[in-house]
Amino acid sequence: LSTLHLKDEKTKPDANGAVVKADDNVEKTEDEEKEDRAAQSLLNKLIRSNLVDTTNQVEVLQRDPTSPLYSVKSFEELRLKPQLLQGVYAMGFNRPSKIQENALPMMLAEPPQNLIAQSQSGTGKTAAFVLAMLSRVEPGNKYPQCLCLSPTYELALQTGKVIEQMGNFYPDLKLAYAVRGNKLERGQKISEQIVIGTPGTVLDWCSKLKFIDPKKIKVFVLDEADVMIATQGHQDQSIRIQRMLPRDCQMLLFSATFEDSVWKFAQKVVPDPNIIKLKREEETLDTIKQYYVLCSNRDEKFRALCNIYGAITIAQAMIFCHTRKTAGWLAAELSREGHQVALLSGEMMVEQRAAVIERFREGKEKVLVTTNVCARGIDVEQVSVVINFDLPVDKDGNPDNETYLHRIGRTGRFGKRGLAINMVDSKHSMNILNRIQEHFNKKINKLDTDDLDEIEKINN
Repeated sequence: LSTLHLKDEKTKPDANGAVVKADDNVEKTEDEEKEDRAAQSLLNKLIRSNLVDTTNQVEVLQRDPTSPLYSVKSFEELRLKPQLLQGVYAMGFNRPSKIQENALPMMLAEPPQNLIAQSQSGTGKTAAFVLAMLSRVEPGNKYPQCLCLSPTYELALQTGKVIEQMGNFYPDLKLAYAVRGNKLERGQKISEQIVIGTPGTVLDWCSKLKFIDPKKIKVFVLDEADVMIATQGHQDQSIRIQRMLPRDCQMLLFSATFEDSVWKFAQKVVPDPNIIKLKREEETLDTIKQYYVLCSNRDEKFRALCNIYGAITIAQAMIFCHTRKTAGWLAAELSREGHQVALLSGEMMVEQRAAVIERFREGKEKVLVTTNVCARGIDVEQVSVVINFDLPVDKDGNPDNETYLHRIGRTGRFGKRGLAINMVDSKHSMNILNRIQEHFNKKINKLDTDDLDEIEKINN
């Protein structure tokens, strides 16, 4: 499967395509630095080589409640074209993931059905909608038949890779990238059957430049809807594209979260949908022992950390700081003491971050020092200790309970026992910790020397 030639973009575009340069001298609070969702999503794609087995239950709301609800346990049951089945197996998928079991029968049904689906990164949703597109494409027809919108250039490329891999056994199938910087001659018609791109460029190709005849599109996919609506203009552009498409075009929308703004947007873009939702998983702290250490300033926190460190290094630990500056200082101090430390912070390019996480996963570094960028979605099975060098607070200085849960939730994964240690260096931070205890109704004990023996047992 061949693709339209793309210039290599070395610069770092922001969500709107403008080139941005990180200003390393600007000290940002964690709240201001909250990683742009597109970068987080891309990071998850880069570090997940296989499907995540979620324990979430899937809830299906059908457009027509009277029609039987099908779910499949194997790809053969879907009666895919042989070239497509070959592509699926070549990618290493042996059986459908939980979301695929329910989504694929709906997506491949005749007549086509619309779908709004909630799914996290790593659940196989990209492969699912790529399967839907490839099963509806007529490779003999040399014009765009499937259109996929992604929030950024980099995310479009990631989806494009899946299309290329899965469509590997369709020699006539071609893919075009509708992204900024991909200049085509005016008046040119595109012969590629699948177009993947960002909303602004796709809208231009459909309306102003007329490279695509929207009336011939059979499948319209809107991926990462929650990321999409966080970007100025993308929501409006997506709706304008959808309005050009034929009535019988199949509309598929995916989002990791389903807050109200995403719902409103989804309902404008997808008429009469089937809906697949994930039931909220009960987050539990039962397998995690929580302690705090009393210190009077940052240097004392560092010395306490070094004392605990002997017990930690047997396994792997993540240390969370409030700002990039503190994270950088702490990583440098730990390295100076001769410890194997990796630093993960917001000014790094996504690919650099993925490389750091890989090294940590492989155990090449035992300790990862980071800011909240890393608090969500990164599962490293070996992590048994999480240290909050700074307690998580929101922009008003109040406890950020959700971030606390995400941070310490990096440990105690997969039913293992874990340990969380909180560094407290003022009356204010003790107050924050007390409020966190109250929120979770879980006592956090003071760490004593005897507890270090307990830590060693957990690690072993």
